[in-house]
Amino acid sequence: MPDKAPIPGVKNLIAVASGKGGVGKTTVAVNLALALKQMGNKVGLMDADVYGPNVPVMLGTNEQPKAMDERTIIPVEAYGIKMISMGLLNPGDKPLIWRGPMLHSVIQQFLRSVQWGELDYLIVDLPPGTGDVQLTLIQSVALTGAVIVTTPSIVAIADVRKAVEMFRQVNVEILGVVENMSYFNCPHCQGRIDVFGHGEGQKMAQIFGIAFLGEIEIEPKIRIGGDTGQPVAAQGEDAPGSPSIYAVARKVAARAAEANSAKPAGPVVQIL
Repeated sequence: MPDKAPIPGVKNLIAVASGKGGVGKTTVAVNLALALKQMGNKVGLMDADVYGPNVPVMLGTNEQPKAMDERTIIPVEAYGIKMISMGLLNPGDKPLIWRGPMLHSVIQQFLRSVQWGELDYLIVDLPPGTGDVQLTLIQSVALTGAVIVTTPSIVAIADVRKAVEMFRQVNVEILGVVENMSYFNCPHCQGRIDVFGHGEGQKMAQIFGIAFLGEIEIEPKIRIGGDTGQPVAAQGEDAPGSPSIYAVARKVAARAAEANSAKPAGPVVQIL
C-alpha cells in the first residue's frame, strides 16, 4: 500500500468530486477555493482533472509553473491562491492520451513535487466519475474529506450515489453535498424557477446520512466570471452569485474542522 503521509504544511486536503460531468464541479471548486481565501485562509488549488483542465481558464492565467529541478515545482499564483494544472503544462488544443500509470505519475508529482508551502486548505478538483485519478489520490494521501457536487436532476443524483459509495468504501469522510445550478431567480417576476428539479440533493444527503452544504443558484455572473477568468467569489461576498458560494465555503470549513477533531489521536508515547 502506498505511503499516505500528509503533505507537509497542508492542514486540510479536500477533494471536490462529482458522479458525472456537466454539474459545474470545477466552477464550485474554483469559487470555493477563492471564498476560503477571501475568508482569511491560505489556499491552494490542484487541478486533477487531467483530461479537461479548466481551472487556468477560470482563474484567467496561462503562466507556466517553474520547475527548479525534477522534484521541485513552484506553483502559479492567481488571486492569491497557489495553483497547479495540466492545462498550464500542456496548453492549447492537443489532447492527452494517457493510460492509468501516466495519470498516477502526474498526480503524485502534483501532490509531492509541488512546493505548496503552508496552507490551511488544498482543494483538489477531481475529474468526474470514479476512475484512476480518484483512486490514485485516495491511495496516495490522507484526505480531510470530499465534497460532492450535483445538480437537482434525477440523472445527476443517480451518479452521485456511485461517488458517495466509492468514498465510503475507501473510508474517506464525505464532508457533504453541494447542489449546483439549483434554481434560477427570474429577473422579471422575481420568482424562483426550478430548472432542473427541486430538493433532490437534500433528499439524497438525508438518505445517505451526510451533510447538505447548500444550494448554488443559476446566476449568469457565475458563468461569465468563469469564462472570463474573473470568478465571482474573488469579487467579494456581495458580488452576484457570491453569497451562496460563501455560505457553502463556511459549511465546508466547519465540516473539515469536525472531521479533523473526530480523527483518533496518535499513539501515546510512555516516557520511562
